Amino acid sequence: MFGSPEQIAAAMRQFADMLSASPEAGPVNWDMAKNIARHAVVAEGDPSVMEGERRQIVEALNLADLWLNEVTTLPSGVTTPQAWSRSEWIEKTIPVWKQLCDPVAAQMVETMGGTLGGAGLPPEAQAMAGPLMGMLRQMGSMMVGQQIGQALGSLAREVVGSSDIGLPLSDTAALLPGGVAAFSSGLETPSDEIRLYLGLREAAHHRLFQHVPWLRAHLLGAVEEYAQGITVDVSALQDKLQGLDLSDPERIQEVLGGGELLKPEETERQKAALTRLETALALVEGWVATVVDAAAEGKLPSAAALAETVRRRRATGGPAERTFATLVGLELRPRRLREAAALWKVLGDERGVEGRDAVWGHPDLMPTADDLDNPESFVKGEAEFDLSALEEPKEPGSDGETGE
Repeated sequence: MFGSPEQIAAAMRQFADMLSASPEAGPVNWDMAKNIARHAVVAEGDPSVMEGERRQIVEALNLADLWLNEVTTLPSGVTTPQAWSRSEWIEKTIPVWKQLCDPVAAQMVETMGGTLGGAGLPPEAQAMAGPLMGMLRQMGSMMVGQQIGQALGSLAREVVGSSDIGLPLSDTAALLPGGVAAFSSGLETPSDEIRLYLGLREAAHHRLFQHVPWLRAHLLGAVEEYAQGITVDVSALQDKLQGLDLSDPERIQEVLGGGELLKPEETERQKAALTRLETALALVEGWVATVVDAAAEGKLPSAAALAETVRRRRATGGPAERTFATLVGLELRPRRLREAAALWKVLGDERGVEGRDAVWGHPDLMPTADDLDNPESFVKGEAEFDLSALEEPKEPGSDGETGE
């Protein structure tokens, strides 16, 4: 009648989380989201990292970082390499997830509260429902927190490090032994080679995130700007909330799952934000792929096969991409990865490693979406700045003003 003891315990935890949340805490009950995510990974097994596993991860990251010194001028971004359990990944990355998810969650919670509170009520009754609206928004915060918690729990079971989705989720370079083991499943490749290859990717990402000052704000800012253009499909929400039993967590999960209530506005600003984000992600991933290939050449026999495995995983829309679509309504997939990687390789051949990496010195120097279509033009620098276009200094009083 009341379900299994585990279901009852989970329901009581969620209820306690809802009551403990402050109305001013924000659009998402993040304590609840974190607890749900952690319970999700623990339920499927999340052992603590053993000392032997920790030592293997740290050694792989340190060795990978040494190899990268030979193929890039960007200094090391690996200071205290770590090995994380899945629960530790959740704890360490929650601050950035807050920044990414809150803009969309705020709109969903506000709309949900208004829809639940205003449905079927006359105007005078709605005016008197202030306290009720506050409770409903708090319930909306709980429901969205539950959805985010489930999504993060699912993602934590799949990631291999802190940089899987191409965004700077942590300042610390880390790999997850459980994630590395899951990635290795079915591959006929020695585990130490897989660990070292994934360490190369992790260490390369952190060189960019730590030593390109504008990159972190650029990436996260593009996600936030895109998210601000996301709207909640009110009519779909109303349809789904009809007869919703708030005591049925599975039904609530179904209502909020999949991100189908999140609709991007087709505005020019929205399109520009999406293009900028997709281009930046492709350039990051393309540079990482290029330097990792160079670092592994002649040293890691399985590098080419592992690179193809990573590309296929990203191209087919793996768990990271699907989860991010659920969290902020965006399909986060660097669809132009091959073009970006080709551009970085040609740029390195033409200008050398130093000239290639110098492009990261300022956002205005970076290739655009058009440059990915025509890399030769960017690499050869055909559109050079024309000094002759500058106007000659004018004499005082000869500025052409008419006095009107």
